[in-house]
Amino acid sequence: MTRPAVEGDLRGLSTGALAYVGDAVYELHARLHALGDGQGHSGAMHRRAVRLVKATYQAEAARRLLPELTEEEAAVFRRGRNNTAGSLPKHADPVAYRAATGLEAVFGYLFLKGETARVDLLMDRVIALAEEIETSPAATPVDDEESRSAECGPEDGGGPSERNGTR
Repeated sequence: MTRPAVEGDLRGLSTGALAYVGDAVYELHARLHALGDGQGHSGAMHRRAVRLVKATYQAEAARRLLPELTEEEAAVFRRGRNNTAGSLPKHADPVAYRAATGLEAVFGYLFLKGETARVDLLMDRVIALAEEIETSPAATPVDDEESRSAECGPEDGGGPSERNGTR
């Protein structure tokens, strides 16, 4: 994946801008993972991707990844998490949404810095955590209200571009 040249110190970019780019980078990685061998149906692929992109999962992944982040990444995470601009989606807990925004800011920051190998490594950890959580006996069901609202198709007024609660 190529990136545009971003001149200067990335710390000067707003956390909203970092999270905006990070959201796209994260979702693309989630969709590529959900694609698998490319033989599945789009609805099944979408459901697999939604598990990774919803705010509650991103918040849990951020909590587990935080000790593995560098000081610089952790600082970007905290800035993103503490960003108060924007609105909260209807189906996301505000604390989870903020943690998800922090994680997305880290992905955006690393991508814009050109550290795509680090992005790939962290996303591999996010995916491994998802598999670990799903196989855990205490795993929470992924078929909750937030997932269902994100899984609506275009005919239901939702779909991949309808991001209510899927951060």
